Amino acid sequence: MNIPIWFEVGSLVVLVLILIGDLMLVRLRPHIPSTKESTLWVAFYVGLALVFAGLLAVFAGGQFAGEFLTGWALEYSLSIDNLFVFVLIMAQFAVPRRLQQMVLMVGIIIALVLRGLFIMLGVTIIENFSPIFYIFGAFLIYTAIRQAMPEGDHDGEVQRENFIVRLLRRRIDISDEYDGNKIRTVVDGKRIWTPMVIVFVAIGVTDLMFAIDSIPAIFSITQNSFLVFTANIFALMGLRQLYFLLGDLLDRLRYLHYGIAIILGFIGIKLILHAMHENELPFINGGEHIEWAPDIPIWLSLTVIVVAMAGATIASLVAAAREKRATKKVSIPE
Repeated sequence: MNIPIWFEVGSLVVLVLILIGDLMLVRLRPHIPSTKESTLWVAFYVGLALVFAGLLAVFAGGQFAGEFLTGWALEYSLSIDNLFVFVLIMAQFAVPRRLQQMVLMVGIIIALVLRGLFIMLGVTIIENFSPIFYIFGAFLIYTAIRQAMPEGDHDGEVQRENFIVRLLRRRIDISDEYDGNKIRTVVDGKRIWTPMVIVFVAIGVTDLMFAIDSIPAIFSITQNSFLVFTANIFALMGLRQLYFLLGDLLDRLRYLHYGIAIILGFIGIKLILHAMHENELPFINGGEHIEWAPDIPIWLSLTVIVVAMAGATIASLVAAAREKRATKKVSIPE
């Protein structure tokens, strides 16, 4: 059973309309969302993803629905790591808090376009060079090791963005002050760009860097380009609201990188096992498939993703609560 073309086209049209509506809402009403508002929006997008999975099950079968759900959970988990860098970017460029929704929304749209190109490239490579899974798997295991030792890693991402920013400043005139949510303003009678354009580029480039990890990872779940792209859309659509919902909580998620490292390491191993199972390299097993190499089932992948993220989050919150209690005890005079 395949995914009907009408379902693919209709789904993409609806998702594009939702994104446009969300962008217009943010542009017309720039504000700092409350916790309640952010929670409702996150719940809406999560619910939308679950409804989409249900429709997939009805019109295309449970296999596709399971692949989408697992891919979405994977991309959503890995996207949370983006939020730490987004916080650094917002602080670095002193983006007014009421304008941050607009910045994140435009950055997400830029990221979706870039990820779409990346996905098409990935699918083309996989179709013509199946041993790429060995490379993807080794890269994800290497990335998992880096995630487990992340000292200064997020700062490194910002440093790489600084190069892009410096290059941009040399090419175009940029004002020193923001002018609301405008990307163009007038200074001394001359029309120039505002710092908003730099922030848009920084957010988009950041997400593309993270996609280098997440796109190969989701190919371990499915090679269906429609499912890969929609999983990315749903993961990124709720990212803006999640940024405001978590807020200061991000600083307390000290063990989150371990959860992400476990997920990346597991997916890396899964990719290598898949490559062994489909092996075509002449210098490995004589170019024959390695039959004993198991294909890890979707349900196990989803379980590892959920348990790793939940465990890292709970451990972080428990450690933060203990530290807070210890600080209170020290501050109480004897």
